[in-house]
Amino acid sequence: MTDDRRTELAANLEAVRERIVRACEDAGRDPAGVTLIAVTKFFPATDVDLLAGLGVTDIGENRDQEASAKLADVAVRADLQVHFIGQLQSKKAGSVVGYADVVQSVDRPKLVTALGRAAQSAGKVVDVLVQVNLDEAPGRGGVPPADARALADAVAHSASLRLRGVMAVAPLGSDPAPAFARLQEVAGAIREDHPEADWISAGMSGDLEAAIAHGATHLRVGSAILGTRESHR
Repeated sequence: MTDDRRTELAANLEAVRERIVRACEDAGRDPAGVTLIAVTKFFPATDVDLLAGLGVTDIGENRDQEASAKLADVAVRADLQVHFIGQLQSKKAGSVVGYADVVQSVDRPKLVTALGRAAQSAGKVVDVLVQVNLDEAPGRGGVPPADARALADAVAHSASLRLRGVMAVAPLGSDPAPAFARLQEVAGAIREDHPEADWISAGMSGDLEAAIAHGATHLRVGSAILGTRESHR
């Protein structure tokens, strides 16, 4: 079963990487400037180890309880950069800081304070992205675009957090291109004050081409690499 799963993951990874190369060619970009994050939520530690063996360097998780337990069983944890990409309660900040290298879903000052305090207690510096809400949909997280710059300033002023850029999810059921273009504008405004904050995390399995066309540096791809959870139960 492990050999079959490795073969499946390898084929899926190759297909996604080919899509990235083609999209970068269309956008006049170097594929080396795009980081692929394999979103491993709902999938076991064995899949994470297999992906690492296939050259994946970054994984994404969005449920604290699942991620903390799973990563304890990952044999190659030291070789991976772990991105927490889900909505995060302030009371969970200490737990997430314990295993995440990057928190992509920072969307309010209270969470900045909680993460900064937790990182300081852990004696580490955590990379942070400001999550921007591109469709005003409740429940999806994110700060309004007009407020992103102020929140970025708050992150930058924390000694235990490192502002790396912005993250967003495209609106459901509509063309992602205008939303990603808006995110690119927000990212540019933040870089005026924080030139080092040059990450744009955007694009998933269904819209990575549009994200690359609008400057995405990090793609969060789950089902196109790992398949659906139901097919692997």
